[in-house]
Amino acid sequence: MNPKYAAIFEQAYREVRPRAPMPEFNIQFFPFANLNNTIRLREGRVLVRLSDLLEGAPAPVLHAILHILLAKLYRKEIDAQHTLRYRQYSASRGVAAKVHMIRQMRGRKRIDGPKGDRYDLEQLFDDLNTRFFHGLMARPQMTWSGNHARRSLGHYDPAHNTIVVSRVFDRPEVPPYAVEYLVYHEMLHLRHPVKLRGARRCVHSAAFQADEKLFPRLEEAKRFLKQL
Repeated sequence: MNPKYAAIFEQAYREVRPRAPMPEFNIQFFPFANLNNTIRLREGRVLVRLSDLLEGAPAPVLHAILHILLAKLYRKEIDAQHTLRYRQYSASRGVAAKVHMIRQMRGRKRIDGPKGDRYDLEQLFDDLNTRFFHGLMARPQMTWSGNHARRSLGHYDPAHNTIVVSRVFDRPEVPPYAVEYLVYHEMLHLRHPVKLRGARRCVHSAAFQADEKLFPRLEEAKRFLKQL
C-alpha cells in the first residue's frame, strides 16, 4: 500500500476513534461504474474500496472520504467540513465529466423496449414532443422497466440517454394522462439538466417547475401517482 494512503487513513481513524488501537487495514482503488466507495470490517480488519476515479485526488479529498467512511462504519458523527470538501470535489466539472464517461463505458443499462401491452413509450414521447416542444426534442432511448417498480416510477439516465418508466403504468386501469405526465416529467430533465450550485445539485429548477405546470392535468396526475 502506498505510504501516503496509509498515513491519511491513520489520521482519519484517529479523528473518528482517538483512543482505539489502530486496526489492520487495506485500501484498494476499484473500477466501479460510478463514484462509489465502500468500507467493511472483516475479523477486525478494515477493508476500503475507493473508486479508481479518486486515485490521484488531492490528499484533503482522500482524507475527507476516509473520514466519512470510517464515521459511517463506527456510527460516529461526520464532520461537516469533510462532507462539504468531498461534495465540492465530486461535483466539480472535471470529475463530473469523468464520472459521466465511466458510467457510459462500464455501466450496463437493461433495455426492455418501448412497446408495452397497453402503451408505446415512443409514441407517447413523439406526441408530447409535438404538443409541448414543437417536435424539436431529440428522442432518447425509451424503455419500460424490467419489473413493476413502485419506488422508482420513472427516471432519465443521462449517461445512457434513456428514459425508463415503471411497468406498473402499462395497465388498462392506468389513465393516459398519468403515464403521459410521467414521460413529460422525464422529458423536462432533458430540457433542464441538473445544475450545480456550489456543492449542491439543483434537480428541479424554477424553469423546470414552470414548464411542469404547463401540463394540463398536473394535479390530477400527481394524485394518481401518489396512490401508487
